[in-house]
Amino acid sequence: MIFANFAQIKNYNPICSFEKTYKNGIISIENKSLYIIGMKIKYCLFVAIAAVALASCGGKGSKGMPKFGDNEFAVRTVATQSGDLQTTYPATIKGIQDVDVRPKISGFITKVLVHEGQAVKAGQVMFVIDSETYQAAVRQAQAALNTAKSQANTARITYENNQKLFDQQIIGQYELSTSQNAYATAQAAVAQAQAGLVSARETLSWCTVKAPAAGIVGSLPFKVGTLVSASNALTTVSNISTVEVFFSMSEREVLAMTKNAGGATAALSEMPEVKLQLADGTIYNHPGKVVKMSGVIDAATGSYSMIAHFSNPEQLLKSGGAAQIIVPQINSNAIIIPQEATSEVQDKIFIYLVDKDNKVKLSEIKVNPQNDGKTYIVTEGLHVGDRFVSKGLTKLSDGMEIKPISEAQYMKKIKDAEKLGAAQGDASEFAKAMGGK
Repeated sequence: MIFANFAQIKNYNPICSFEKTYKNGIISIENKSLYIIGMKIKYCLFVAIAAVALASCGGKGSKGMPKFGDNEFAVRTVATQSGDLQTTYPATIKGIQDVDVRPKISGFITKVLVHEGQAVKAGQVMFVIDSETYQAAVRQAQAALNTAKSQANTARITYENNQKLFDQQIIGQYELSTSQNAYATAQAAVAQAQAGLVSARETLSWCTVKAPAAGIVGSLPFKVGTLVSASNALTTVSNISTVEVFFSMSEREVLAMTKNAGGATAALSEMPEVKLQLADGTIYNHPGKVVKMSGVIDAATGSYSMIAHFSNPEQLLKSGGAAQIIVPQINSNAIIIPQEATSEVQDKIFIYLVDKDNKVKLSEIKVNPQNDGKTYIVTEGLHVGDRFVSKGLTKLSDGMEIKPISEAQYMKKIKDAEKLGAAQGDASEFAKAMGGK
């Protein structure tokens, strides 16, 4: 049977005689069962026809979303607010003083008196190098000094004796001057021998390699028995009570910062405290301060090298570590708009402005290059009091007249559409939504 409308389906009763007899209270048990079956068939037919009709009405393009046939779009009015952005830069951590420990002489390591990660004081012995050769050099220098002193004593006695003979006019001036010069030469030899002894002792002291500064011992690549020389760094001592964090900023960023502050020194002093994001994603619990900026631009990267200092009382930060510097930027009179309200074409950002006649105009705006991924801080193209479309841009065209509504109203329509879409997927739910039982 073909039905013209839902009313015919609702009124249709394939076993009306049983229904009537049952209502009069005189049908049999068999007829009662047939009546119940008939009622179920009637309801199922109604739901099926309703689902088909709804599916055909929905169309392929609706997808359960509302068709705001009245051209309603969410519109927002521009106002200023506090804009807090933060920019991250890759960074490298170094101790405030990282010193390579190198031997001044060549020799075999006989003792290693420290271990990796140990805290050492300045002057603490860290390595001992074989000293037999240098001890012999000290003894040789001592012997040379003794010889020089003996020769100097002999020259002195000769000179004093010749002085007496000269006074008695037994020898002439030449003999006296010769003995005097010989004595002076012997004294010079003594001084030379003394310097040689000092040098030999100094060289011998180099066999004990001491910490040049207080700090933490780095890796120890050379073990006992290794032949080392001055070209080998035995380890590194890092003073990490305060750490230096190195990062780079682009020339454009530094120029803007310098112009606004009136100079590089003023720009550094005005920079806010920075944060440090560690390798595990956590934020270091001590803030830092940018204290230095290179005076030369790196030609390879076009950037400035920046240095921030962080206090490290817990010694959590280690020299050579990697992190992210977080530099906050605060603007108390910023114009902030959602990124979903914009469209980007060939690296240019556009927004739909709404005029007094509620007609939209596609307008270019300029934004701060740093953003949080959800909003833009507008620098040009928008003013306080301007209106712009904040949602549904894909349905707009330049010059189109719209009916502005609030974002709350727009979102309510979206939710209503979602409910309707969910009802379409379930015929029984649709029947309830249409007033069925």
